[in-house]
Amino acid sequence: MTEELERKIGYTFRDQKLLTRALTHSSYANEGKRHGKHNERLEFLGDSVLSIVVAKHLFLSYPNIPEGDLTKLRAGLVCEKALDVFADRIDLGKYLLLGKGEEMTGGRKRPSILADAFEALIAAIYLDGGMEEAERFVLSFIPKELDVKKANPLSDYKTALQEIIQQNREEKIEYLLVSEKGPDHAKVFTVEVLLNSNVIGTGEGSSKKQAEQNAAKEALSLMGYDL
Repeated sequence: MTEELERKIGYTFRDQKLLTRALTHSSYANEGKRHGKHNERLEFLGDSVLSIVVAKHLFLSYPNIPEGDLTKLRAGLVCEKALDVFADRIDLGKYLLLGKGEEMTGGRKRPSILADAFEALIAAIYLDGGMEEAERFVLSFIPKELDVKKANPLSDYKTALQEIIQQNREEKIEYLLVSEKGPDHAKVFTVEVLLNSNVIGTGEGSSKKQAEQNAAKEALSLMGYDL
């Protein structure tokens, strides 16, 4: 079945273990006595690869667009909603290895799982074939023409908060995972957003990304911004 996915993405892995790991959700790895490797570390790397590929593409393709608008465009292309759409284009959910609980509760269609797996797949391609192959894969999903006027900065609360904080170069913002509760198929993550080590917002979500967005949203609300 992985051969079918490789045909869809136009890339054949030399190390098939990387592809398998990218498709393995933690619920599958932790089920029973498997205790195998799952895709969360790859997701971490893939997030960074995705960001730099998209940033480079926007920088070179839109030379007359200011930095703030580039940030909005990038946010719209790397958010969970966009990655869920990209994953759906290659039917990525069909190839995931999920635990029974996650399978029974619709994990193959869950946006957070699909977005994370898509990032893990980017990382797997990067590790197996290098940045050029990873870039080719990512750019195959990016629309040729992007409309900055349709990019809403507050659809991505993390980006909106970052833009505000960046106005003062001495300020530092970071996100801290403070708790993770529930079974694999119904986890609830709690994240705090810190400004210079001071908590300015807290959020919960079914994924770490969603919890971070909700924490940023609360911070913006407490700062007086109309959401």
